[in-house]
This record gives sequence, structure tokens and C-alpha cells, in this order.
Amino acid sequence: MSLLNSVIKAFVGDKSKRDVKELRPLVDDINAFGDQLQTLSNDELRAKTTSFKSLISETCASLTEEINKIKLEVEQSVDIDRNEELYAEIDKLEEESYKLTQDTLDNILPEAFAVVKETARRFKDNDTLEVTATENDRILSGSKDYVSLEGDKAIWKNSWDAAGKEVTWDMVHYDVQLIGGIALHQGKVAEMQTGEGKTLVATLPLYLNALPGKGTHLVTVNYYLAKRDSAWMGPIFEFHGLKVDCID
Repeated sequence: MSLLNSVIKAFVGDKSKRDVKELRPLVDDINAFGDQLQTLSNDELRAKTTSFKSLISETCASLTEEINKIKLEVEQSVDIDRNEELYAEIDKLEEESYKLTQDTLDNILPEAFAVVKETARRFKDNDTLEVTATENDRILSGSKDYVSLEGDKAIWKNSWDAAGKEVTWDMVHYDVQLIGGIALHQGKVAEMQTGEGKTLVATLPLYLNALPGKGTHLVTVNYYLAKRDSAWMGPIFEFHGLKVDCID
């Protein structure tokens, strides 16, 4: 480290440490929500995802309606100049909708991250989780060994195949992983050492950003890791009605 850098660091401190300190209140909020979620039934925990989706949809409802009206006008119009104006208006409204959605995601982040963490805890602490069967559960039970049906109930096992290897879920997010998840959601780079749980970290922003229903992508270094980790983490998302796929 140069003398100049040493002097700067002495006066303003280490930026990464300041960034982590700024995220600490969010981590405390996540853990506080986590304590509350522990009192919920499995069905009530899953209902949180539906609630989040509804909130996002309602927040953007007026903009979505206006966008759809303009798109319909475009379909019915043969005036090229007018269509260009309409497309420009659509772009503007979609930008507003995106910003409004991001603001909503930022607001629900602590509770949404807590839902993922609590789901991980329940899979870790229980061999099976029993829930009221949804249409998604019934579909999954036809192709996934870890989901079965008993009457109107769905039984989720905490063991499944991940790229040819049987895994039993044994992880719960630590604070350092919550910090990593927040940083990723905020569009920052989160550097973590081998073994610090990067794969688990990704479940947090992936879940949160999947809630608007427009798809979320995670890019990794090779096909094997993509296939393994999508299968390894997949049931955490599927438990909440989200779909998971691996693109090669």
C-alpha cells in the first residue's frame, strides 16, 4: 500500500468496512423479521410470497394498465409516425414501472430475505415439511422425488438429487451471507472467499428479484456448476411457487 493510500485510509477509513457498516441495519431488520416468521405455519410462510407478488402488482397496476392500452393502440394503428410516439411513451412508462418496482423490492427486502432464511431453517431442521397442496405442488409431485401428495397435503423432503449427488439441506444464512445478498441486490460486487457460501448468498437476491414475475438470471463459470446449483438451491424457490431452470 502506498503512503498516500495509507494516509487516505487513516482519515476516511476502509471503504468496504464502511459499506458493511451501512448494511448492518438491514441485516438487523432481516433477523427481526426472521424471529416473527418462526411463529407462522408452513402455509402462512408460503403465503408471504403471494403477498409480495400482489403488492408489487398493485403498486404498478395503473402504469401496467396504461402501457397495455397504448400497446393495443399500436396494434390497431397503421400510422408509422404515431406509432413511434406511442413506443416512446411505452418506454417512458416502462421505465417508471421499473423504478417503482425496484423501490418496492427495496422496501420489502428485509422481510423477503427473512422468508428465504426461514425456509432454509425449516428444511434444515425437519426431514419433511407438510403444506396444503397447491396446483404447483401437484405438478411438481409428478416429476420431483422430493415432493409427494397425501390427500390435500403436499410433503416436501429435505433431501434431493443435485447433478447426480444426493444432498440433504443443512444450511441457514449467516449475517455475512445476508450482507452479500443485499450487496448483490444493490448492484454491487460482493467478494467472498471459497467456502463462505456464495451459492447460498445468491438465493436471497434471486428470490427477491423473481417476485415481479419477469425472470431473474444467475450466471456462473461453467455448465456443471449451473446445473448442480440450480438443482441444489431449486427446491427453496419451488417451495414458494417459483420456477427454476438451467440454461446451457
